[in-house]
Amino acid sequence: MSELTPITIYVKGACVENPGPGGYAAVLISGERRKEIIGGCRLTTNNRMELWAAIAALEALTWPCHVTVRSDSRYLVDGGNQRQSQRWQVNRDLWDRLRDICEKHEVEFGWVRGHAGDLENERCHLLAQAAARREELPEDTGYETKPAQDSQQLLLFD
Repeated sequence: MSELTPITIYVKGACVENPGPGGYAAVLISGERRKEIIGGCRLTTNNRMELWAAIAALEALTWPCHVTVRSDSRYLVDGGNQRQSQRWQVNRDLWDRLRDICEKHEVEFGWVRGHAGDLENERCHLLAQAAARREELPEDTGYETKPAQDSQQLLLFD
């Protein structure tokens, strides 16, 4: 059994349109402590927001922890557990960043059925939707400035 602090993180990404304005949310839970994180981008994809949610949550941790990331995104859960896969060729900037931050912690990804009454998943959904609708969202430079050939590959996964 790990001596590291156990943390459960629920994450969710959302887009108003896909691609379009996007938002992400994370709920971090450790014992009685809880923290919510939100953010977004003016033009992005749902999958990128799913990745951003996990990255933002893991980067918020200030010391190594044993982390269970819970998501209704198979894209994130399957890719995160594999740590390397063909999926990592699309959105590589974020997969690389996620891989690097996962190396600082013990991380496992678990799937939760979306819209099935899981309170924390539902909370993340509401927060991510609200974040996607905020005014003056920042640029997702990894999406907006990527080469044209990447945008065609993106359609295979988003």
